[in-house]
Amino acid sequence: MTASLPEPAGHVHDFIGIGLGPFNLGLACLTEPIAELDGIFLDAKPHFEWHSGMFLDGAHLQTPFMSDLVTLADPTSPYSFLNYLKESGRLYSFYIRENFYPLRVEYDDYCRWAANRLSNVRFGTTVTEVTYEDDVYAVRTAGGEVLRARRLVLGTGTVPHVPEACEGLGGDFFHNAQYVHRKAELLKKKSITIIGSGQSAAEIYYELLSEIDVHGYRLNWVTRSPRFFPLEYTKLTLEMTSPDYIDYFHALPEDTRYRLEKQQKGLFKGINGDLIDSIFDLLYQKNVTAGGRPVPTRLLTNSTLRSASYTDGRYTLGFRQDEQGKDFAIETEGLVLATGYHYRPPAFLAPIRDRLVHDGHGRFDVARNYAIDTTGRGIFLQNAGVHTHSITSPDLGMGAYRNASIIRELLGTEYYPVEKTIAFQEFAV
Repeated sequence: MTASLPEPAGHVHDFIGIGLGPFNLGLACLTEPIAELDGIFLDAKPHFEWHSGMFLDGAHLQTPFMSDLVTLADPTSPYSFLNYLKESGRLYSFYIRENFYPLRVEYDDYCRWAANRLSNVRFGTTVTEVTYEDDVYAVRTAGGEVLRARRLVLGTGTVPHVPEACEGLGGDFFHNAQYVHRKAELLKKKSITIIGSGQSAAEIYYELLSEIDVHGYRLNWVTRSPRFFPLEYTKLTLEMTSPDYIDYFHALPEDTRYRLEKQQKGLFKGINGDLIDSIFDLLYQKNVTAGGRPVPTRLLTNSTLRSASYTDGRYTLGFRQDEQGKDFAIETEGLVLATGYHYRPPAFLAPIRDRLVHDGHGRFDVARNYAIDTTGRGIFLQNAGVHTHSITSPDLGMGAYRNASIIRELLGTEYYPVEKTIAFQEFAV
């Protein structure tokens, strides 16, 4: 829903959600049927959109379909992925497909299907400022409207990360978030370099390697990681996406949590193991059919980007091979940064900064109940809490659990059952 009638003067919502990615959209779905809650969700975009720049053919989620907007909190919800399939006429096809992982473009379509059925969401609404007045939050929009609520739920998401060496760099390089939209111009380059180590980098490398003979470019894939890490997806490791592990991780000392945050990246930023094997098989195939000529591609690990310059349509990228301690350079016409995303606190929070709690590293000190304000129950944060809630923070499968927990805080009672423990293993002694 993008339009609504003006609100009655002085009306105060129970809560306002700002930002409509999958997590706040899930909260909108779960709160829609709750008569005791009066909430509204705002987003600047004209409609729901989720990583459309990475809708590569065949690309799929790395979590199963049950990690949809609602199922793990309410399996009976009309906003489930299975209900979407039923209404779309694809339920039996999905069943016969025997693959738990929805296509990425399919998940985006599912989210738009859900958003279009909600009465509590407003797209095309940009929040410019949030203040605290008369014991309520006043949310001002670009259109001059002021909405009021007792509580806030922040779901503004993360933004593409650009390495320091590339800040202010000229030319037409881009982050992988724009890949599909910029691919046509990229294919005209005589050389292409991908920087990054995760699933997105691997998907782009595989697609470009598949077409290397057609377009005749040289292709490089460079990562600072020691190797091309597979996503660890064994079942006992998956138990780390659980209430049990959140309890354990959140109670650890801050410095320990920050150390673990760096060590655990492979648990949610790794590459699908099948894709790694497919890349090797494709390299082998290209090598066999090249007639003795080397395939014009390089894969480099342990290599940190230290500098970058752009002149006459070419980039010169300076790297350090970290294990050898040696510097080297790569020249390339095309540059794709698959360097991930990071959280940036929205500027509209500046007037209420004194109501927000920060840790010793300057990031939000997210409480166990996902609150980030001084009262411990007034402003809740979606995602952006890897340093406090570990790998559960960005995990789609934990979104419904977090939303059920936030709803419990908003209501003061448990509307959807919130699991306390589900793991077989013990994380603490």
